[in-house]
Amino acid sequence: MRTLDGVDVDAITWDAPDGDHPARRASQRSYTAVAAGDLERWLTVYAEDAVIEDPVGPSMFDPEGRGHHGHDAIRAFWELAIAPIQSFRFHIRDSHANGSTCANVGTITTSFADGTVVDTDLVMVYTIHDDGRVASMRAYWEPERAMATARKES
Repeated sequence: MRTLDGVDVDAITWDAPDGDHPARRASQRSYTAVAAGDLERWLTVYAEDAVIEDPVGPSMFDPEGRGHHGHDAIRAFWELAIAPIQSFRFHIRDSHANGSTCANVGTITTSFADGTVVDTDLVMVYTIHDDGRVASMRAYWEPERAMATARKES
């Protein structure tokens, strides 16, 4: 395993345009913190008034589909959706950045402690404030489609 700043760099595969854009860099900081399992580092990526919709619309993480508003709600989302995962692998296949926004297209592979692995194909849209912190992150994916990929790996 190769590490950089305590992060398994093999957990993030970037097969997309990588021009220096502040929203793209914010998305990469978010992935790095998640791969490291570092909630406090992850929160620094997001503005105090940020909103996360992951996925957009009603889901098991957000039954009313209104998103997670502010650091307290984002922290609760982490505990519900991210903390239970043993490991994350990000494969970004395309990235479109313009203005204050970046949309990344890829797959997140999650591994659970019991050996279950799930692939989630998605589009993640990051919008930043002038200070470079994320104002909103909207992830477009289908929970049923992701769960259909569940399998056991050893």
